[in-house]
Amino acid sequence: MTTPSSFPFRRAVVLGAGLMGRLLALSLGRAGCAVDVYEAGGPDAEGAAAHVAAAMLAPLAESAIAPPSVVRLGHYALERWPQLLAGLSAPVFFQREGTLVLWHRQDGAEADRFANLLEHTAQAVPELPAMQRLGAPALARLEPGLDGRFTQALYLPQEGQLDNRAALSALLTDLQALPNVRLHWQSARAPEDFTAAADRRVIDCRGLGAKPQWPQLRGVRGEVVRVHAPEVPLSRPTRLMHPRYPLYIAPKPDKVFVIGATEIEVEDLSPASVRSTLELLSALYTVHSGFAEARILAVMTQCRPTLPDNLPEIRAPRPGVLQINGLYRHGFMIAPAMLDAAIELLREGRSPLAQRLDLRVELPR
Repeated sequence: MTTPSSFPFRRAVVLGAGLMGRLLALSLGRAGCAVDVYEAGGPDAEGAAAHVAAAMLAPLAESAIAPPSVVRLGHYALERWPQLLAGLSAPVFFQREGTLVLWHRQDGAEADRFANLLEHTAQAVPELPAMQRLGAPALARLEPGLDGRFTQALYLPQEGQLDNRAALSALLTDLQALPNVRLHWQSARAPEDFTAAADRRVIDCRGLGAKPQWPQLRGVRGEVVRVHAPEVPLSRPTRLMHPRYPLYIAPKPDKVFVIGATEIEVEDLSPASVRSTLELLSALYTVHSGFAEARILAVMTQCRPTLPDNLPEIRAPRPGVLQINGLYRHGFMIAPAMLDAAIELLREGRSPLAQRLDLRVELPR
């Protein structure tokens, strides 16, 4: 995470033990700080968006909806994730086999629109690996299990994914092993609960839990299905173009697949609707018939913490307090960049990395 070195403080309070909270608490704890983590839920992180996420690391694919700043954050994080995971005591599945984009013949116009967006991104962020257009033979070589099912595809090299739940669990294990880190579960706290101290920082990573202090936050609902599909040979994250519900399929270890598509502007954590679940599963079946015999492990909903322009932000509302929020649907994709920028701010009071990657930072004047 971070190598032991001096921060201008000895103590830290981290609010929220989702992905960002765990990454920051472990970095600070390993650097020698006494860290108290306060989490409204329990150690399983079931209330965190990261618990439900597909954890795809796909900056070029996401550029269809995300601006170049988020793409740069994601590209940076692709190189940082292996370093972060290598520092954990438990193994975490990580893959960089690229992203495959498919479409049925009737959705060719939607695929063309998507490809044009990606080509525009390539001009704005030239460091990204170039998108490749595949015909049927090249597609069959890349994914033999799709031979004869699609006549063309797009391939986005070097994009990746990881196992979200294994990552959260490994971070927790290493936090629990640090004697200078104390974890407080079922303990909701706000920055106002802590008085200012010269040798202590408060870092707020609560996502939607921070809405009372950051009213511009909103939740964007997503619905995700996890299935076990032994008969499906997909080996890399795959996206299916569709004008109404573009689908993503992320293969995890042991033939588990995470499938999602929905993006609903509502803060609602009620169970998924029959309609959206049927649409997800019917689209899934058109990718590979082996999904017909898959076993549904879970149908989950989540609300991603989102700011008005869908961009992440780090801000310091007052001295000694740092807030990190608005990661939207890109939590795992950009978290390492957010982590490193936050560490720079905590250590130096400024972040050259944030400036280089166009990450928005608001500090007291």
